[in-house]
Amino acid sequence: MSITLDKDTDTATLPERIRRFPFPFLGDQYRYSANVEPANKNVPTDAGAWGAGLIDIDEFYHKELADREAILARDPSRMAVLPHMRPAVWDTIATLLPAMAAEYPDIMSFHREGNACRWQNKLQDLDVQFTVGDDDSLPTGPLRFLGTQIQDDIVLLDIRDNTMWLDAGLVTFAADWSFNFDVGMSFLEIHGPVPRVKEENIISRAEQFLMRLQPGEQFRRTNWTMTVGNRLDTSTETYPEWGPDRGTIATDPDMPDKLHLRVEVQHLIRLPHTGVLLFLIRSYLLPLRDIAKVPTWRQKFGHVLAELPDDMAEYKGIIRYRKAASDWLLAG
Repeated sequence: MSITLDKDTDTATLPERIRRFPFPFLGDQYRYSANVEPANKNVPTDAGAWGAGLIDIDEFYHKELADREAILARDPSRMAVLPHMRPAVWDTIATLLPAMAAEYPDIMSFHREGNACRWQNKLQDLDVQFTVGDDDSLPTGPLRFLGTQIQDDIVLLDIRDNTMWLDAGLVTFAADWSFNFDVGMSFLEIHGPVPRVKEENIISRAEQFLMRLQPGEQFRRTNWTMTVGNRLDTSTETYPEWGPDRGTIATDPDMPDKLHLRVEVQHLIRLPHTGVLLFLIRSYLLPLRDIAKVPTWRQKFGHVLAELPDDMAEYKGIIRYRKAASDWLLAG
């Protein structure tokens, strides 16, 4: 059943990229919060729905995986595994591949007997056998292999000394941060630059919540920013390629098509065997032009941008164009 948007439009006429988009705003204001909820719960929106499963495979699957391969070929530092995290990488594979096979039984399958596994992915005409714990049983190694199967970025946090440490991951689609710079840092060190979160005790509360997760538990949250151009790789390493566009987009007549709302759906999973915390970061882009096709989204996002405090707008890198974006959205 479709939802009526106005007298001329309903959700059935909207492209899939809009109907599946995880629009993050419930009201006309935004402030930092943990906004954590249980995973695997369908979330209806004014355009459709999102979030029914753990791993989302959409129309951009092949393109995004090809982008990831190109990024890793240029910059291998986007992947790192400290030696003590090898078991956690295999724990991640043993957790995610069965979940994907259960969620997409027509195109994926996973069979395991002891440590011997067989993974089939019809989207890639792939049929591979490997042994859990044997890095050489996968030609590219386990973490790189997993990065060829899911669109999500992967971050693994070890828990020791009463805190969490970013000790492994594969991150090709960072939003204005550097995975390579953060490897080896603690959870609090990584989030230190975020305005307001220290004063409002958000990060320490989030850390305590995450460390209390039990093995196998799965939660999620959303985060958002804006991106000029349809590109997921806005890491600090590539800033010269996209940073200057922030200063010109406000006066660009093509702003509604070039300026995107970027939403991350972050899954938070306590791995069942190693107890390591797995962060999956799935990023979505939608241009203002598409957002405006859903009247409630147009209004909410316009008001959020207009009301957002300057320090938060500065941190998100949107302060130079957020008024132009808000004005366009609210002009209706």
